[in-house]
Amino acid sequence: MSHLAQFYINGRWVAPGADARPFEVINPATEASEGTVYLAGHGDVDAAIQAARDAFDGFAALPLEERLAMLERLMGAYQKRLDDMADAISREMGAPRHGLAAKVQAPMGLGHIKATLDAAKGFEFEQTLGRATVRREPAGVAALITPWNWPMNQVLCKVAPAIAAGCTMVLKPSEFAPLSAMVLAEIVDEAGLPAGVFNMIYGDGAEVGPMLSSDPRVDMVSLTGSTRAGASVSKEAADTFKRVSLELGGKSANIILPDADFQKAVGHGVQSMMNNTGQSCNAPSRMLVPADKLGEAEAIAAQVCEKLKVGDPRDESSKLGPIANERQFKRVQSLIEKGIEEGAKLVCGGPGKPDGLDKGFYARPTVFSQVNNQMLIAREEIFGPVLVIMPYQSVDEAVAIANDSDYGLSGYVYGATVEDAAEVAARLRTGMVHLNGAQLDLPAPFGGYKHSGIGREWGVYGLEEFLETKSVFHP
Repeated sequence: MSHLAQFYINGRWVAPGADARPFEVINPATEASEGTVYLAGHGDVDAAIQAARDAFDGFAALPLEERLAMLERLMGAYQKRLDDMADAISREMGAPRHGLAAKVQAPMGLGHIKATLDAAKGFEFEQTLGRATVRREPAGVAALITPWNWPMNQVLCKVAPAIAAGCTMVLKPSEFAPLSAMVLAEIVDEAGLPAGVFNMIYGDGAEVGPMLSSDPRVDMVSLTGSTRAGASVSKEAADTFKRVSLELGGKSANIILPDADFQKAVGHGVQSMMNNTGQSCNAPSRMLVPADKLGEAEAIAAQVCEKLKVGDPRDESSKLGPIANERQFKRVQSLIEKGIEEGAKLVCGGPGKPDGLDKGFYARPTVFSQVNNQMLIAREEIFGPVLVIMPYQSVDEAVAIANDSDYGLSGYVYGATVEDAAEVAARLRTGMVHLNGAQLDLPAPFGGYKHSGIGREWGVYGLEEFLETKSVFHP
């Protein structure tokens, strides 16, 4: 906690400037303070950008092997602080400490460093096409803006490829998830990256985002966040024609085919939706089931929800923690109320907190059924433990419902065979599809169509986002 009230700029910890303002970090499980960070003002943002700008030429000129050696050191330093990272994530956003935080959230950051190393080692940074040499070169100074729901997953899938590519950066993590970012900055410091390569400031996204996006010294912006934030970044970046990479929201459909193992498919769908308390952009939030099996799906979903223990993240038996902050808790509650107003059938859960959990931003795992695609709860990204079940008459109708969305991040199909599921997956307008319960794979690209974003992250595709292409023509 010693560095919580400081920024990391130009290789050292510095006090916020005079125009920075305090922001209290609230533990969502206890509603108690975890300390105070400062939200950057213009002077802080300027200093961070200038440090990255000054460091760029020297860092970009380093041989790839030296940058990869830095990533190796970063990976080793991160490994040593894995437990501290899990603790920070749990305290700042409520992930169960001994489960999700320690086993998935914190290790995902480590996984992205390794995946980037693997991608960079096999990447063709230079190739010959005709009489030309085609070079892939660092894009420049990168502004990285990240959310609170999967803190280190989102931060390291940007920071690691930026380093490998030869970019310098300014990281602006969510002000709701500053503890893990502070630990990461300490890890970077221990790994000995050159001064100015990695700079970190806290800040209000609505204020700092435009400062970073519009500054001509910044060459690219990589943002993970809401569609509103993505639109803002795109507009602010337009005047300087900088590259923009956006990973935004989702309202992913989960099509369960008529001949699938129904108990297994519905159970997996509910569990996947409720994971991370529903706070995942790629969560399978719309479950599409054959109309004649709607009642069966409701019964299975209710049984699964009853077994999900919501509770203190420090309790090893807790499967779901609280919503990450009060603002999001209120939004989830209002959308649950809206679902009831719209006439959806409440299968389990509902508004309010679970019994016995009066303190903390806890929500009840909620399932609505008899939902149609015109309802707000079927179209809006709720970002909480709320699943909607929608009936379909034919597979063609299921595909049409799935594609009738502003979003196109992910999709899920469960069939009697993987081949059956793959045939339906080919018809979905989404950047990703999970077949029969398949999990994410870090070397594969992560990103979506439509309002779900522009560009891709993870592995080789994530590395390419931080590279420009130069053709050198030979006589």
